[in-house]
Amino acid sequence: MPSTFTHEFNAAAFKGKVSFSTGIFINGQFQDGSDKTTIDVINPTNGKVVTSVSEGTAKDVDAAVEAAHTAFETTWGLHAPGTKRSMLMSKLVALMEKHADELAALEALDNGKTFNWARNADVAGSIDCIRYYAGWADKVTGQVQETTEDKLTYTRHEPIGVVGQIIPWNFPLLMMAWKLGPALACGNTIVLKPSEFTPLTAIRMCHLINEAGFPPGVVNVITGYGGTVGNAISSHMKVDKVAFTGSTLVGRKIMEAAAKSNLKNVTLELGGKSPNIIFDDADIEQAVNWAAFGIFWNHGQTCCAGSRIYVQEGIYDEFLKRFTEKTRTLKVGDPFAPDTFQGPQVSEVQFNRIMSYIESGKAAGAKVEIGGERHGSEGYFIKPTIFTNADPSMKIVQEEIFGPVGVVIKFKDEDDVIRQANDTVYGLAAAVFTQNLNRAITTAHRLKAGTAWVNCVNSLHSNVPFGGFKQSGIGRELGEYALSNYTSVKAVHINLGHRM
Repeated sequence: MPSTFTHEFNAAAFKGKVSFSTGIFINGQFQDGSDKTTIDVINPTNGKVVTSVSEGTAKDVDAAVEAAHTAFETTWGLHAPGTKRSMLMSKLVALMEKHADELAALEALDNGKTFNWARNADVAGSIDCIRYYAGWADKVTGQVQETTEDKLTYTRHEPIGVVGQIIPWNFPLLMMAWKLGPALACGNTIVLKPSEFTPLTAIRMCHLINEAGFPPGVVNVITGYGGTVGNAISSHMKVDKVAFTGSTLVGRKIMEAAAKSNLKNVTLELGGKSPNIIFDDADIEQAVNWAAFGIFWNHGQTCCAGSRIYVQEGIYDEFLKRFTEKTRTLKVGDPFAPDTFQGPQVSEVQFNRIMSYIESGKAAGAKVEIGGERHGSEGYFIKPTIFTNADPSMKIVQEEIFGPVGVVIKFKDEDDVIRQANDTVYGLAAAVFTQNLNRAITTAHRLKAGTAWVNCVNSLHSNVPFGGFKQSGIGRELGEYALSNYTSVKAVHINLGHRM
């Protein structure tokens, strides 16, 4: 039998007790992994073990895929009308709302993000996403095409089947919602792998999925490592589609495994090195506030973080002064403290990776304006860091750091900054700050990125697509566009009178 995780939260932000099974979730049941091994879940504020969860294996993936396939052929897919799928998804939304504070507390516990941000952004956004796709479940339709009078032709948008979904550790619950929402709305069954660093909200969601009344096997969750569970999902011959959010490096491996197995459909939402362009005529106070939010929110562990901050030469000195002052006010500390803006990085591995980039920047000759070192002596805290005097060839300018590290770069004019902004293998997002409408639109159109923000950053909505150009991914999350990731289009031709 899998163990039970019991924890008493006693913080000002949340007081309450949680208790739930930590097994892998297959066919509506919690169970041990086939090898009876476990994975420790670490509290990133102090490096101590919070609990252990069951470790899944390739054999467990096989069992989950079989359960998902059976459900697809009997109780879900084309056997569950859209109205039923919508009803069950709406029940899940109600349960998520009921347990919203608990979900936020779990997110803060194993991820390290602040409770307030988890509650007001992650959990609220997850609820909104599932609700949005519940509305789509009975509206996934094809078209009738006019051909000739002796023929009826139409299309059906049918569910793909069993889909594998692999989600990251930076927004565990939100990324689960982004994956579950469109897949369930379209009638697919799911085998999902959460990150081994942050599995708690995914496991807790399985209890809510059962409580909502989803048929067994519709959603299966296997906790485990990428090299075993992730690889088994992406290379499985009976998984019809795989969706992944994470690094570009791992995205390549998943795409390769998908191609070498059954050439399964692939959706990838990958890394970024997003430019944030601030022109001379920008509202400098707003530009500073948004720039700080753009790079330091979620501890910089955001795929669309505005990590390359381009400032026009006319306001560069004043912007840098104010930006440094703003950064100094950001409190780093306990995720459950009401005034904390930035908690710890998610893991020791990520902490060391970010610190290695900071040391690389220093060694290459970039100037640290503020930060550049760990915060405190316990846990995985890093001070918000700003670099200047960075050469475009430096690693801190070219590579995704995925931490609270920004680089401020001076530019001359529009052509200069567009050239620099597009000089990257990534193309996930970009931002422009200006009060000139023509300049805003022209610049947004010239940037090679899947999302372009004007006078804001990190602003997302469930009904607006999100995804990248270049090596930032394939396909789109969110909005109506995401539905196409989870349906196969069938053309039906009916002869009404043509005779041979």
